[in-house]
Amino acid sequence: MTSAPVSELTDRARDIFRVVVESYIESGQPVGSRTISKLSALNLSPASIRNVMQDLEEFGLLAAPHTSAGRMPTESGLRLFVDGMMQAAEPSAQERAAIESQVQGAGPIEEALAGATAALSGLSACAGLVLVPKREPILKQFGFVQLSRQQALAVLVGSDGSVENRVVELPMGMTPSMLSEAANFMSATLSGLTLSEARLRMERDIGRDRQALDAAAHELITRGLAVWSEDGAQRPVLIVRGQANLIDADTAADLDRVRQLLDELEGKEEIARLLDSARSGASTRIFIGSENKLFSLSGSSVIAAPYRGQDGRVIGVVGVIGPTRLNYARVVPMVDFTAQTLSRLIG
Repeated sequence: MTSAPVSELTDRARDIFRVVVESYIESGQPVGSRTISKLSALNLSPASIRNVMQDLEEFGLLAAPHTSAGRMPTESGLRLFVDGMMQAAEPSAQERAAIESQVQGAGPIEEALAGATAALSGLSACAGLVLVPKREPILKQFGFVQLSRQQALAVLVGSDGSVENRVVELPMGMTPSMLSEAANFMSATLSGLTLSEARLRMERDIGRDRQALDAAAHELITRGLAVWSEDGAQRPVLIVRGQANLIDADTAADLDRVRQLLDELEGKEEIARLLDSARSGASTRIFIGSENKLFSLSGSSVIAAPYRGQDGRVIGVVGVIGPTRLNYARVVPMVDFTAQTLSRLIG
């Protein structure tokens, strides 16, 4: 069944369709003709409204659950509404302030991204999502803390304020003074480079550096850089906050769907790929239900917008996931504003 474009609907059909969608988004319940006659100023009898709703159902825009005489929008209907009829509402001053305080009040970029997801989750009553930029930190400072005769904690401080710790195996014969020597050498020689650049520098200058650096210290540096680099490829690229928001009075009645959605969120690689597809968009993208096979069972929607780095290139995506009856008119501008705020912060 092919859905009709907005241009093919009569004014009466558009008005009734809008009321059905907006009422369904607000209540989560099918909408009946009597409800529409009371809510709207159409001056139509319930019988006339039922006839129009029947037409909309034949167009594939509305559906009638078998337990109710009311209608609810199909995914095709929601898509038609979002693309052709929705009137977006700009975030309020309070919403903008809440997002900016969470994002700009953070320290390292990872905290700002986590703050963005927390803000979106709280304001939208959905789960907040952010795809962390796939980039290596610029190295600033290094340190080693001896844990035992065999192990030390290697501490890396990035130029953006991020701090990462890794446990490394110590070469035989390492002493506290040699740990300090290695840390001082790394901070002086490798600061301002990425991890991959630092490894190349160490490999290229290995002969010359060995003359100025103890062999064991040199081996420790090489091990530390290798641990950070190898682990960096495996670190999570997706931050999810507010999963509990996905379980409300309406969704709790359909535990299988809720369970399926939570399982989908556990598969972060799949979600990350979905968000990654929004990188190419110039603005906010909306994925409704089974339009994406990932959510064909849970019937969820994702709203996602790209954010940019200093050079204007897209480096990540921020968004929310929730039921298909999201308040798109409110949440879409909210996600877009969050992406703009992150772009200003990072840029």
